[in-house]
Amino acid sequence: MPQENQLLKQSSVSFGWLVKMAWRDSRKNRSRLFLFISSIILGIAALVAVYSFRDNLTRDIDDQAKILAGADLTLESRKPADQKMIDTMGIEQSAERNFASMLYFVKSEASRLVQIRALEGNYPYYGNIETTPTQAAKDFKKGRKALVDKTLMLQFNAKVGDSIKVGALKFKIEGILDKAPNQTGISASVAPIVYIPLQYLPQTGLTKIGSRIQYKYYIKYSDKTNVDKLVKDLQPVFEKQNLDYETVSSKKENTGRSFRDVNRFLALAGFIALLLGCIGVGSAIHVYIGEKLSAIATLRCLGLKAKQAFFIYLIQIVFIGLIGAIAGSALGTLIQFALPAVLKDFIPVQITMQISWMAILQGVTLGIIISVLFALPSLLSVRRISPLNALRASFESHKETADPLKWLVYFFILLFVFVFTYLQMSGWLEALVFTGSVVFAFLLLFGVSKLLMWLVKKIIPNSLSYLWRQGFANLYRPNNQTLMLTVSIGLSTAFICTLFFVQGILINRVTLSSGENQPNMVLFDIQNSQKDAIANLARSYSLPVMNQVPIVTVRIEEINGKTAADLAKADSLSSAKPNNRETKRENQNEPSQRAFSGELRVTFQDSLTDAETLVKGKWIGEVKAPENIVYVSLEENYANRIKVDVGDKITFNVQGMMIPTIVGSLREVNWSRMQTNFRVVFPKGVLEDAPQFNVLMTKVPNSQISAKFQGAVVRSFPNVSVIDLDLILKVLDELLTKIGFVIRFMAAFSMATGWIVLISAVITSKSQRLRESVLLRTLGASRKQILTITALEYLFLGALAAGAGMILALGGSWALAVFSFESSFAPPILPIFILFISVVALVVFTGVFSSRKVLNQPPLEVLRRDS
Repeated sequence: MPQENQLLKQSSVSFGWLVKMAWRDSRKNRSRLFLFISSIILGIAALVAVYSFRDNLTRDIDDQAKILAGADLTLESRKPADQKMIDTMGIEQSAERNFASMLYFVKSEASRLVQIRALEGNYPYYGNIETTPTQAAKDFKKGRKALVDKTLMLQFNAKVGDSIKVGALKFKIEGILDKAPNQTGISASVAPIVYIPLQYLPQTGLTKIGSRIQYKYYIKYSDKTNVDKLVKDLQPVFEKQNLDYETVSSKKENTGRSFRDVNRFLALAGFIALLLGCIGVGSAIHVYIGEKLSAIATLRCLGLKAKQAFFIYLIQIVFIGLIGAIAGSALGTLIQFALPAVLKDFIPVQITMQISWMAILQGVTLGIIISVLFALPSLLSVRRISPLNALRASFESHKETADPLKWLVYFFILLFVFVFTYLQMSGWLEALVFTGSVVFAFLLLFGVSKLLMWLVKKIIPNSLSYLWRQGFANLYRPNNQTLMLTVSIGLSTAFICTLFFVQGILINRVTLSSGENQPNMVLFDIQNSQKDAIANLARSYSLPVMNQVPIVTVRIEEINGKTAADLAKADSLSSAKPNNRETKRENQNEPSQRAFSGELRVTFQDSLTDAETLVKGKWIGEVKAPENIVYVSLEENYANRIKVDVGDKITFNVQGMMIPTIVGSLREVNWSRMQTNFRVVFPKGVLEDAPQFNVLMTKVPNSQISAKFQGAVVRSFPNVSVIDLDLILKVLDELLTKIGFVIRFMAAFSMATGWIVLISAVITSKSQRLRESVLLRTLGASRKQILTITALEYLFLGALAAGAGMILALGGSWALAVFSFESSFAPPILPIFILFISVVALVVFTGVFSSRKVLNQPPLEVLRRDS
């Protein structure tokens, strides 16, 4: 002590002395200090794992971009391109036709809607079509053979050598398709792929008018060709022929962009876990500093300045934060090797995991910053500890005055959350919404906990037994854990519940559309000559014809006399004069160029359906004379997107024939109903003679009749495709299960962090609980009574935290259901009850189990320790 006294007499002390004092002070508290920071280890681990995965995925996408694309240039269109032009491009070309069609397994007499890819040429030029046996990828092109997706082979118990029927033509299964270029597990389950040789496609009878065939052309260039520059020069030609194009660089960019969104979500999920841990850090440091008041006051009496005392404990936090960040980064580096297994169904490339030192550096830096930030509000109180505190009784009440520095720290914490979110989302609005949501959740849970403490203090009757009153009193006693546990456990519960509710909303939305009076099977690509026969076939199986509508493919040629070229020219003039406000205002009122991109499938009818509601204008269902004006009806949201309104003139290109129309009305459409809905509807008397196909909707009572009816349709009408809603539900459930597993994997970090915060809170207040236990034991309380008081306290805390979290989840899920999914929300009672009981039981068990050492301490030992 003489050396310390001599140093304290000096006007200033060295940094080395501060470090030494921080080290000496931490010797009896290192396990507790590390426990404080351990609550953020999982958050840092989650972020480092996501960052490492992101870095490795970005590198692999760059390295495998050519394999993803399969060719240097891919052209795509809804109609055949100029073959002479295609033949002059590159050094090698391949062609593909892909479309949805029914696949019929001859041996099992079963059928399934699949994605047919009719291929010609040596595509892919980079990478391979992976098959079993390997040679089948090349051999299937040598005859009437096919490659069938492995999921289909398993589903229908098919084997290599079996026969399948595509349209009117049979093919031999040459091999099992394990993986196609740019295919993932999710895409295979949603739309299984079947490859056939292109030369046999005409014989299938599936290329008739109305068939929804996508034309693709794959082109390979020499290694010296600058494909991106070449495409830029050819862009006017591609636009003229309505050809979409994709190069290796654009494929790499698009794939990287889609996975950036996934990585942003995963990073935000990890960040939520980190924020929960930070609550534990802040609360634990608050209790820790409170216990150090007498030691700090004694040092102040010896001459230590307030800022020097502040730096002693700041050094402790920095070093322990560094240890926690390094531990979290190491754990995250290990976890990253599990992420490819979790996300394998979503990744189209082969992942090669490596240690990302940049991700580790980011994790360590983030861990230190966030540890200090959330510890500062409590550390700042050290500056205001007076030497007189050494003489004051520990129970003397002391009201703190407002500290501007604390509010500045709170501002920096909020700014940190916003900046971090912005760096993940790269959008101010999204970052603001996320930050606002986090702040709202924190404030709501904070308010709920404060309200509970006030209510418990005011309304708990004295008639209750002593054990119950003592358990309730622990909710608002000094150094209580109500606020910290309500926020941490509540947010964790809200995160898990929201996931469960949203998954239920999506399933329920489709399930509701298949009610008793709703169709559950759709037959499309029906030619005009087949519609009566198809209807009769359905009736022969006692199936009702609930809806039968014609569909015509059209394009928008002009809107109010302006074409896409006119609008593009106007935009270029506007961009050349950025200060011309009048020109900008005029362009804002112009129709959108998106109206001219792609084809529209429209129908004609004389009355509105049950899913349609007129919201503006007048419905006219029939044109009685050729010279009469044609009034069309647009779906309200579609009209807003292309910026047209009632009274605007639209010229449609119907297979080369121009039909001028006027927007007569706008409709609101219930898209969730299982029936044919259209963005544009024509009146009768206009499109009857246009090339068209028909859609029939029916309701099948069970899977047995469904299989028999589908088989009959495929055998008699091979060009007709069938969508079975039961199959859609199964695919959707599988898809949501896989997505849910990924989200639950990240949500587990939040739950685990909340659990660690709970343990930390119990151990942090161990010394005070020890004194309370001794006092109660001295007054004659038994271990059983003290255990009951502890269990009741955590029972109330668990119920409060779980209840508050579920209220948040219910409110958020309701908002998503109503405003995002436009669906009703009916929360499932039994799962909510089970989850509530589970969370409460976990909190009670953890609280009682972690407090067992306190209950086993003899009073005399504690009294000796305090003396």
